[in-house]
Amino acid sequence: MIRYDFLETLCGRLLIAIDDHGLVHVDFVAGLRPLPDMSGWRQDGDALAPCLAEFDAYFAGRLQRFTLPLAARGTAFQQAVWQALCDIPYGETRSYGDIARAIGKPSAVRAVGAANGRNPLSIIVPCHRVIGQNGSLTGYAGGLPIKQALLRLEGIPR
Repeated sequence: MIRYDFLETLCGRLLIAIDDHGLVHVDFVAGLRPLPDMSGWRQDGDALAPCLAEFDAYFAGRLQRFTLPLAARGTAFQQAVWQALCDIPYGETRSYGDIARAIGKPSAVRAVGAANGRNPLSIIVPCHRVIGQNGSLTGYAGGLPIKQALLRLEGIPR
């Protein structure tokens, strides 16, 4: 059973969903990609309270690393990319090439970008910290204004 709730943030409304193993989905409602099919999901603010509290602390600038259990589903390659994203420290950025090298696949820059774009756990798996090789902002499922706001929240001027 997937349970979910919404959180109003300074960047917009956030959908947060969990199953019995941990977080399965975090995304901005007004983002660029469609939300998942939520039929069969149950809204349950009580079950999501610990998650919502950590997100509140993050957006208030009091939390730099989430402690919530993660249960994102993806291929082995996607999981490797998402783990490398989790290794990017708060307040820092990396390029797609940096991530490709970190997972031992230096020529897989485009595949890293694709896996980054399929990240089902926005913010928690910090794909917003990935920028272009030349330092430019690149795509973000929540939209570039949200990516900019998240980077500014973490002290990264953009």
